[in-house]
Order: sequence, then C-alpha cells, then structure tokens
Amino acid sequence: MSLTPMISTQPGFTGGILDRADQVRSDPTLLAEAFADDRARRLLLDGLDPVADGDALATELLPRYAALDDYILLGIDDRGPLFVALDPDVPHGGTFSPAAWALADMLPPSEVALYGGARSLVDWHARHRFCAACGAPTAPEKGGWSRRCGRCRSEHFPRVDPVTIMLAELGDRVLVGRQPRYPAGRYSALAGFVEPGETVEEAVARELWEEAGIRVRNVRYVMSQPWPFPSSLMIACMAEAEDDVLTIDETELEHAMWVDAAGIRAAMAGAPDAPFTAPPPMAIAHHLFVHWLAERG
Repeated sequence: MSLTPMISTQPGFTGGILDRADQVRSDPTLLAEAFADDRARRLLLDGLDPVADGDALATELLPRYAALDDYILLGIDDRGPLFVALDPDVPHGGTFSPAAWALADMLPPSEVALYGGARSLVDWHARHRFCAACGAPTAPEKGGWSRRCGRCRSEHFPRVDPVTIMLAELGDRVLVGRQPRYPAGRYSALAGFVEPGETVEEAVARELWEEAGIRVRNVRYVMSQPWPFPSSLMIACMAEAEDDVLTIDETELEHAMWVDAAGIRAAMAGAPDAPFTAPPPMAIAHHLFVHWLAERG
C-alpha cells in the first residue's frame, strides 16, 4: 500500500467529527436498533494498532452473528452506526506503538482522532474487567461507555488522565529538555501528570520546579491533545520563568537547556546546525513551539 504523508496543521488525534450519539448509547432501544441497522460497521484494529484502507481507517459490516455486548458504539456518521469490538487480550495500551504513529501520519485528522478514541476505549475495557470497589467482574453498559459491577452495582467510566506539557520562557529563550528514551538529539517541552487537588496552573509550576528547579508565573493555556497511550489529555501551556538557573532532576530528565528563538526556528526547520531535533507535527510540543514563535512575530 502506498500512502502520501499528510502535513499536519494540528496535533495528532485531534479533529474528530464523528457524532458520538450519546442519546443512542444511553437508550437500550435505540442502541439495539443501531446495532441491527443493515449499515452498521465495525472499525478494524490489529490488536491496538490501526488498519488502513487507502487513506481511511478500514471498516467492514458487522458480522451476521455479532453480539451487542461484545462491541462499543463509537458513533454514527452518514454511512450509519460505527462500532469497534471489545478485545480482552490486547496488549497494554500504555506501550507506545510505532505502527500507530507511522500510519497516523498518512491519515486525515478526523480518521486519526477516531482511531485514538477507539484505541483508548478498547484498552480501558481490557484493563477494567473487575470492580475497583469490590473486585467482582464488571460488564459493559451504555454501548461500551461504562461498565457495571455485577455485585455492588458500582458504575465505572472510561478515564482520562490530564497531563500538563509546557514551555517556560524567559525573554527570547524557552526551556527544552530530553528524556533518555528520546531519539538522539530530540528535545521537547517538559511534561507531567496533574495530581489530585491541583489546578492545571499549579501542576505546570510544580512540574517545572521539580524537573528543572525553576519558579514560574503567569501560566496560560494554549491548546490540548488526546494522547491514546493509553488515555491521556495533554494540556499545553506557556509560563514565565523568574530566572534561568537550572537544577535538573536526573531521574526525570537526561538534560535540559535554554534555547533562543533563532535556535527554535532552526530546529523546526530541520536545519543541520540546529541545537536540537524538534518533536514531529503529531506531537503537541511541536505546535507549542509553533505557537511561541508566532507570538514573537
């Protein structure tokens, strides 16, 4: 199969257009009608990896003897209801998939967003087959958008884990860092999970202090991105640093450095003399650099 890479103008896994049809998945009668619709299709996955059909995700009509309890209703489009099969044997979704990354570069944003949501849901069901309250088995409800405990009747919903990703700026420079798992030369924005009892602003300030030893103020939101490895929401922010003295937590970062606007432009252009290799357009960090440069004119 030959696919032409698409130029991304937004972070990967954003741009979804599918009607999620909450009114259908919440109504057992409407849900059963959707599943019985002659046009009802299922999205094909290879484990948790996407399967392409040209420059779209591969789908097929529901098998004749399919059972509703084995499927998640992803939504409804002009072709009819779209489902994806539950699979308790998929690998853990936290493992990053090179195949998913590569294929996502070849698909339209709406298809990539559809895949990301399906991936997170299938993974969540595989990892939440037992009740967190009493340990008894759970079963899917509401078209696969919740699970119900058969013993204590607790209802569980798919989780989303908020993660802040941020650029600290000081004058004409921003702070970039790298983790050991990054490809050689790659630097990115710093990031970390939001903890219980924190605002997004407080999480940004805490993570920058813990990882780089800098204090910041004036935290401001820029954009967000679903990240289905397995189910994060990346919340991109900017913050103003009070000084440039770094104390790096080497358990989190391999290295960090301040880079001026000329260096960021060179990295984004892929210049051979750039101070680092920029993250790809699929990553929200790429668009955070674009945003910062655009603010500078």
